[in-house]
Amino acid sequence: MQGLNEKEVLERRKKYGTNKIDSKEKDSILKLFLSTLGDPIIKILLIALLIKTIFLFKDFNWFETLGIVIAIFISSLISTLSEYGNEIAFEKLEEENQKIMCKVIRENNLKEINIDEVVVDDIIFLESGDKIPADGIIVKGSLSIDESSMNGETKEQRKNKEDQVYRGTIVVDNEAYMLVKATGNNTYFGKMHKDIEEKKINSPLKIRLESLAKLISKIGYISAILVSISFLVSKIVINNNFNLDLIINDIKNLPLIFSYILHALTLSVTIIVVAVPEGLPMMITLVLSSNMKKMLKDNVLIRKMTGIETAGNINILFTDKTGTITKGKMEVTNYTSPTLKDYTNIESIKKYKNLYTHIENNCLYNNSSEYDIEGNITGGNITDKAILRFIPKIKKKYQVTEKKPFNSTNKYSSATINDITYLKGSYEVLLPKCNYYMDEEGKINKLINKQRIENKINILTKKGIRVILLAAKRKDSLSLIFLGLLSIKDEIRDEAKEEIKTLSQAGIKTIMITGDNLETAKSIAKECNLITNNNDLALESKTLESMSDYKIKSLLPNLKVIARAMPKDKSRLVKIAQDLNLVVGMTGDGVNDAPALKKADVGFAMGSGTEVAKEASDIIILDNNLKSISKAVLYGRTIFKSIRKFIIFQLTINICAVGISIIGPFINISSPVTVIQMLWINMIMDTLAGIAFSFEPPLKEYMKEQPKSKNEQIINKYMIKEILITGTYSFLLCIFFLKSSFIKTLYRTGTNNKYLMTAFFLLFILISIFNSFNARTNRVNIFKDVLKNKVFLLIIIAITIIQLYIIYYGGNMFRSFGLTLKELEITTLLALTVIPVDIIRKIILNKKHQNTGV
Repeated sequence: MQGLNEKEVLERRKKYGTNKIDSKEKDSILKLFLSTLGDPIIKILLIALLIKTIFLFKDFNWFETLGIVIAIFISSLISTLSEYGNEIAFEKLEEENQKIMCKVIRENNLKEINIDEVVVDDIIFLESGDKIPADGIIVKGSLSIDESSMNGETKEQRKNKEDQVYRGTIVVDNEAYMLVKATGNNTYFGKMHKDIEEKKINSPLKIRLESLAKLISKIGYISAILVSISFLVSKIVINNNFNLDLIINDIKNLPLIFSYILHALTLSVTIIVVAVPEGLPMMITLVLSSNMKKMLKDNVLIRKMTGIETAGNINILFTDKTGTITKGKMEVTNYTSPTLKDYTNIESIKKYKNLYTHIENNCLYNNSSEYDIEGNITGGNITDKAILRFIPKIKKKYQVTEKKPFNSTNKYSSATINDITYLKGSYEVLLPKCNYYMDEEGKINKLINKQRIENKINILTKKGIRVILLAAKRKDSLSLIFLGLLSIKDEIRDEAKEEIKTLSQAGIKTIMITGDNLETAKSIAKECNLITNNNDLALESKTLESMSDYKIKSLLPNLKVIARAMPKDKSRLVKIAQDLNLVVGMTGDGVNDAPALKKADVGFAMGSGTEVAKEASDIIILDNNLKSISKAVLYGRTIFKSIRKFIIFQLTINICAVGISIIGPFINISSPVTVIQMLWINMIMDTLAGIAFSFEPPLKEYMKEQPKSKNEQIINKYMIKEILITGTYSFLLCIFFLKSSFIKTLYRTGTNNKYLMTAFFLLFILISIFNSFNARTNRVNIFKDVLKNKVFLLIIIAITIIQLYIIYYGGNMFRSFGLTLKELEITTLLALTVIPVDIIRKIILNKKHQNTGV
C-alpha cells in the first residue's frame, strides 16, 4: 500500500506502456483533399480533362478547361476544409477527457496525477464521483459503481475486495483503493476503442452518386457520338448537297477528313463536359458544409459529412431511453403523505410544519450527497442526488451522531440527529417495521391498514416509478414511524412525445432500447406514445436472444421496446435491419455501444457519452435529445432535396445546350454561343447555382414524407419528366428563336445578326434563371418559401444585373452589342414562357396524382 517509487514507475511504463489510448491517426489536409478526387462525378471531369489535354492540345479551350479545374478545386477544397474543421471541433469536444486527474499513492504519499501517467501496479484511491482511470482490482474498501458506460446496465454495481473494476466507469458511493492491472490500449476500454476502426460501409449518397455518374457518362457519350455524327454528316453530306461524287472526293481528301474528325472529337469532348454537371460535387460539399454549421447551433455535431444526408434516409431508429427519450436525470416527482395524499413539490407541505421538518431532516441529513461551495451537488448516488434536489438549499444546523450508509444487504440508509433516527430506502424492508404514522398535523397514530399503502406503491411502480419510503424512530424504540413515500423517476422529456410522432409521420420506425425491466420499459413506452396498441411488442433481451434472426425479422414491424438490453443486442439488431435493406440509425453512449454505432448506417453518439462511442459515430448529439436526432433527419432530407433540385435545374439546361449542339449543324447553326459566353453560362449553371441551391431551407413538411429506400436513385420519375419536358421546351424555344423569320423581324438587323445573337445570349440566361424557380418546388406557386433562401434571391439578382451589364458593355469579347427596351421586353417575355409551360406540367401531374416531387 506504499505505492511505487519513480524508478518502478519508469520500469513499468517501459514494460507495459502508458495509460494513453492510441487514437486513430488523423488524415492530413492533403490526404483528405486527394481522397475527395475519388468522387464519381469528379472522376468523369478528370477523364474529360485528360482527353482534352492529350488529344486536343492544338485546339485547347483554355476558358472551358479553366472552368472544369476551378469546379474540381473548389469542390475538393470545401469538402476538405469542412471535414478537417469538424475533426478539429471533435478534438476540442474530447479535450476535457485528456484533463482527467486521479489520486495515486506513490512512495507512501497520496498525489494527484493525470490519468495518462498511471502505470501497472499503481495504487489508486477512489471516492464518490471519480472516473476509474484503468482496469484493476479492489484491494481495500468497497465501491458502488455506475457501469452503464460499459454494459448499458443502469443499476449500480457493488464492488468489494478482489472484484474487477474497469476504466471509464464512475464511482457513485463509498471509498476504496484499487491495484492497476492493465493500462491504455490493454484495458477493456482501449480494446473496444481499437475494434471500432473497421472500415465503414458506403453511405446511400455515395452509392447513388456512383449510379448517377454512370448514367450521366452514358448520356454524355451517346450525345457526344450523335454530335460528332451530325457534324460529319453536315460537313461531308449536307454541304455537298448529297452529291455522291463530291462526298467520295471529300472522304479521299485525308487532311480534310482528319481536320473534320479532329473538330468532331473536339465537339464530343465539349458535349461530355456540358452534359456532366461539374457543379454537382461543389454543390454537394457546399450544402453539406453550410448545413453542418446550422446543425451545430442545434446541438448536432457532424463528424462525417455523408452522415447528414444518410440521416435523412433512416427507415429505423434504435434509440436509448435514458437521456434521449427521458431527461437522463432522476427527479423526485411526487411526495405521498402517510395519509396517502399526493404533493408534487415540497413547498405545498411546508404549512404542515412538524411533518415538513421531519421530511426535510430525513432528506438532508440521511444523505450521502451534499452541496459544494459553488452550489453543485457532489457525492452520493443518483437517488441521493435526486432527493437532495427535492428540498431547498439550506445549511445543516445539526450534527449527525450516527450514520449508516445504504448497501445492497440492508436496502436502506439511516442518520441520527437529536436522538431521532431517520431512515429511507426499500419499502419491502421498511414498511413491515412501521407500526405508526405521522399525519399532516404532526400527530403520531397507530398504523393499522398497511394494505392501502401497498396498493398505492403498486400503482406507482407499474408506472415505472421508483418508490423510496421515509421513516423515523425515537431513541430506544424498535417501531418505525411512517413519514411518507417519495416517487423518483427519470422524467420523459417534454418534447419526446411530439418527436416520436414526428419520426413516425416521417416513416421512421423507432425502437427503444433500455436496461429497465419489462414493466417499467412498457410503462415509459406508453407514456411517450411509442406503444399505442395491443399489436406493439416489448421484449426482454433474454427472449430476443432465444429467437432466430428470421423470427426477429418477422416481428420487427411491431417491435417497439427491448428491455433489460445488453450491448450485443444492438449490433445484432443493426445487422438484422440492414439485411432487410433498411437504413439504420443507432444511438449510444457507452464503450460497448461502439461496434453497433460503427455498423449502423448512421451512428448517433450522445454528447455525455464515452470518447469511444463518439469516435465510432457519424453524428454527435450534444444535448442527448431525441429532438436533435429529429432535426438531423430533417436536415438530411433537406440536403437530398437540394441536390435533386440542383440536378433538375442543371440537366434541364444541359438538354437544351446538348440539343442545340446536335441539331444545330443540320439547320445551319454552328456557334449559337461563343466560348466566353459558354464560360459565363457554365459559371451560372455550376458555381452560382450550386451556391444558391445549397441554402435551401429545411421545411417541416419534409418530415411528413416517407424515407427514400437504399435502392432509390437520385433521379426519380418526377425529375425525368420535368427535365425532359422543360428541357425540350427550352431547346425548341431556342431553335425557334434562331430560325424563325418572324423573330428576326422583331430585332434590328446588323452585321452577322449581332443584335439577334445578343438577344439569344440573353434569352438563354433568362431561361436558366426562370427554370431555377421552376426547379425549386413541385408546387404551382413557384415563389413558395423563396424568402427563406435569401442567398438564392441575392444570386439571381446578381446574375441578372451582371448579365444586363454584359449585354450593354460586353462588346466583341462577349459578342454583346446592346438591346433596345422593346427588344429587351420581347426577349424577357419569350424566356418567361418556360414558367407557364412548367405550371401546366405540374397541374397535369397533380390531376394524375403523380406529383410526388423531389
